[in-house]
Amino acid sequence: MDKMWAGRFQKALDSRADDFNSSIRFDSRMYRQDICGSMAHAAMLGAQGIISQADAAEIIDALAGILHDLERGALAFDMASEDIHMFVEAELTRRIGDVGKRLHTARSRNDQVALDIRLYLRDETTALIVQLGTLLSALADKAEAHKAAIMPGYTHLQRAQPITFGHHLMAYAMMFTRDIGRMKDALRRMNESPLGCCALAGTTYDTDRMATARALDFDGITLNSLDGVADRDFGVELLSAYALTMTHLSRFSEEIVLWASWEFKFIELDDAYSTGSSIMPQKKNPDMAELVRGKTGRVYGDLMALLTVLKGLPLAYNKDMQEDKEALFDAIDTLKMCLNVFTPMVATMQVLEDNMRRAASNGFINATDCADYLVKKGMPFRSAYKITGELVAECIEKRTTLEKLPLEAYRAHSGLFDGDLYEDIRLEACVAKRISAGGTGIASVEKQIAFVRAFVEKM
Repeated sequence: MDKMWAGRFQKALDSRADDFNSSIRFDSRMYRQDICGSMAHAAMLGAQGIISQADAAEIIDALAGILHDLERGALAFDMASEDIHMFVEAELTRRIGDVGKRLHTARSRNDQVALDIRLYLRDETTALIVQLGTLLSALADKAEAHKAAIMPGYTHLQRAQPITFGHHLMAYAMMFTRDIGRMKDALRRMNESPLGCCALAGTTYDTDRMATARALDFDGITLNSLDGVADRDFGVELLSAYALTMTHLSRFSEEIVLWASWEFKFIELDDAYSTGSSIMPQKKNPDMAELVRGKTGRVYGDLMALLTVLKGLPLAYNKDMQEDKEALFDAIDTLKMCLNVFTPMVATMQVLEDNMRRAASNGFINATDCADYLVKKGMPFRSAYKITGELVAECIEKRTTLEKLPLEAYRAHSGLFDGDLYEDIRLEACVAKRISAGGTGIASVEKQIAFVRAFVEKM
């Protein structure tokens, strides 16, 4: 097949260089966006009188036929084509002859690919947002079911204070709401059409860029033609949002791995989301969570790859920018794949409330409440903190807990201690007393769940 740019050259491209230069292997996934962009462009050319209305209509009809044939499998991609743009144009010309050659009037592959990638990212990110909404709903359901389940809260992976499992799940839900917000922000900023910027300087034809922008649901147009073809900030922004989402999935996965271990045994993963060992028949491995944790590094790498590609590029378009797609496509595929498995894994996991409550009974995680008891009786917090620390040390020496230490032992440290202490340091009471906004108290957790459900409803 002759190259579209063959007129300038005396010699055919070396087959190795041709293969190296080609992007059809990966950019063919943008066929729908490429064809829809071309249909909008053809309609504008006809409306502006740049080509005849009859030619525009014939081009649009043929493009619709190509799209239909691709989607039903009646047309295969020609891997000898340089890219998706050249494939579509060649197929169009094959079907309607010279009329098809008019399509590329007042357009360059530079603004065409900039358009395609924006359209593709808009579609795929919108789908990812829907997936994150499904995960949020699963978290809200699970949190609702276990909003009163006592578990140890940790700092430094040391037992710190009692919380509820519902509260813990809502912490991750808040992360995912921010991830959705970041993706939506990035989509809003990128929703400007570069079509009509041409190679870099615009065109001598009397085009209507706003018409194509409206036809493709953009909010407006890129205001500088150099920036329009050279900008990939939106890709970096979205990759950053994808990477941070993977960070949150990875942190959650790490906790699931810990919780599923015999050392914790806070949860039991469903058999459908676990694997076994080739030689150890007793094993039940949290491989899905581990893979999510591992795949996070891939998305980080995709972000760094695009940043590195862009860092030294002069304006406007450079072939280096072809490298944006594989990084973006890989990140989208990876995040989509992780969410497809992660959401049902969380939805189906069994929460072992008794084990959580048992773990919370050890580690003196009600020590702060013991100190607060003295503060409410009038003692300065630092003095109360010191006395409680001494009581913990005494419990460790006597191999007992604060709940089981006799009242006379408390009174030996301060006469402010009385019989009501034991109710005050009971774990359920410790949780119930956390009445501050955003805390682990059940009423607060219920408000968090309601917020998440409302957030999903408004998405």
